[in-house]
Amino acid sequence: MIAQSAVAAVGLGLPSVAPDLRARFGLSLAALGVLLASSHAGALLGPLPWGVLADRLGERRVVGGGLAGAAAALVAAAFTDTATALGLSLFAVGLLGSAANVGGGRAVAGWFAREQRGFALGLRHTATPLGAAVAAATLPVVVSTGGLSAGFLVLAGFAALASGVSMWLLRPAPQVALAPPVAGPTPFRDSAIWTLSAGSGLVVLAQIAILTFLTVYLTAGRGWSAEWAAAVFALLLVAGATARIVAGAVSDRVGHRVRMVRRLALAAGIAAAVAALVLGAPDALAVPALLVAGTLSMSGNGVSFAAAVELAGLRRAGTALGLQNTVLAVAVVISPPLFGLLVAAVGWQAAFGLLALPPLAGALVLSPLARLSPRPG
Repeated sequence: MIAQSAVAAVGLGLPSVAPDLRARFGLSLAALGVLLASSHAGALLGPLPWGVLADRLGERRVVGGGLAGAAAALVAAAFTDTATALGLSLFAVGLLGSAANVGGGRAVAGWFAREQRGFALGLRHTATPLGAAVAAATLPVVVSTGGLSAGFLVLAGFAALASGVSMWLLRPAPQVALAPPVAGPTPFRDSAIWTLSAGSGLVVLAQIAILTFLTVYLTAGRGWSAEWAAAVFALLLVAGATARIVAGAVSDRVGHRVRMVRRLALAAGIAAAVAALVLGAPDALAVPALLVAGTLSMSGNGVSFAAAVELAGLRRAGTALGLQNTVLAVAVVISPPLFGLLVAAVGWQAAFGLLALPPLAGALVLSPLARLSPRPG
């Protein structure tokens, strides 16, 4: 969880200082979206090789080494003076830090039995919104006091701490060693893994758009101060973390992970449509509606990871999670610039309304897999 928090503090925490980044480098909304997506672009290339390495070398060296490299890249980011150089540094952070996404998920899946795995992975996935919430609460204060360089150095220290803790505490999971050899196709050739990844990736399109642009919308669209906008952003992340724990625990009782992911996708799509309809209303109605939509879009991540592990089996969990993370990273990379272009073309309300479509499409994609009996992995 510490390792995952350090990665999330960069990818999801930086939007809390998006107004500072935009002012510092003179960026348009679309250019800001590209910059904020830079670390996610790095995470697009990292998960598959990290996943294969985790299956072969174990999580300790993969997570610890990847985060050490991410810390070094964040130090470099602190001393860049152009948006291009900063984007390249953030790309390296995403590439190296994605080791925590795959290795951490594999570790938790291996240490907990099926009847506990949903709750455990849901708890582990609270690290993403909580790490981002800590960053959202602290980065604006650090940046306003010491500038953007100080903010990146704080993030570098967090990543270095996470690297050390991972090398110290991570141990091989006994259930992986005891797991029987896996029959059937590899994750790369398993249509169920691809279907799950595509369906959950469509939900992530909406999730990342809301997370990336919430503070920008509140400041530019509703005239809020940067501090109050960051506080609402932190509240959304805490709500999302809680929803992930609840969804994981419920999935342990339901027993069918994919069916749970599909229901959450439907709920997220409906909530996004409702939020768009009331976006012109006063703050007291519009902002809570956005919070509900954002919370539901975040709720199913841990459940989808548990589903991927059980579809592939523990011995191939790293590779399956690497493949799934790669598909999710594609959604994460394209979402901010696309949403920025949508806002520029059709305005905030119509853009938020269009966010209802990807989760609903994800639920449709997952329908055939949700009707099948769960695998015993």
